[in-house]
Amino acid sequence: MSDAAQLTIAEVRAAAEAVKAAIDRHLQAVSAPAAADDPAVAAAYEELAAAAIAYDQILYEVYDEVTPFEVPGDESAGGYVGPDQPEAISVLIRRDYLITDAKRLRAQAERVDSTLTPGGGKDGGVNAAIGVLFGEYEPDEIAARCEEFGLEEGDSTLWVAASEPSEPGEWLPEPFDGADPQLLICRFDVSEVYDDDLDRFEGEA
Repeated sequence: MSDAAQLTIAEVRAAAEAVKAAIDRHLQAVSAPAAADDPAVAAAYEELAAAAIAYDQILYEVYDEVTPFEVPGDESAGGYVGPDQPEAISVLIRRDYLITDAKRLRAQAERVDSTLTPGGGKDGGVNAAIGVLFGEYEPDEIAARCEEFGLEEGDSTLWVAASEPSEPGEWLPEPFDGADPQLLICRFDVSEVYDDDLDRFEGEA
């Protein structure tokens, strides 16, 4: 067996070991006592999904075989039809929040922008506060501090899709029109639905 072949097989085995390790870390994260919407669980989920995708890809390249696993919610008809080596990628993110404490939301925004009318008023109330906060903080920081801002995290998803290189400002008028599921390289979903599924599984064990 050539050195190149041995290296390739070793890479497959390494990818398989990475999946095993990611499963262990995910189980540890979901079974540890923690508050709801623990970011460690979300991070472990994304790590496991990425490791599974990487293993599936190299398994197919080396042995022309695939795993029976897929990222939950990846139901694109016909699967991926984009290029093997895309020239560019687009990252599309959706995060939902419930506004659980409008007063806290306003108070946080007023600390950032002193021109807001205290307690709301003719300047737009909650809508103005949302504009201030999302203009001041990065989305990841808002996700990490959502309770502090009077928000409660809902479902979220991140898509990485193949795309064509674009000129500056070209797609800004309609930024989400190009969200084609068949160009999806990978996606990562966070939802209480998956936690409920895990609870049912553990209850049946």
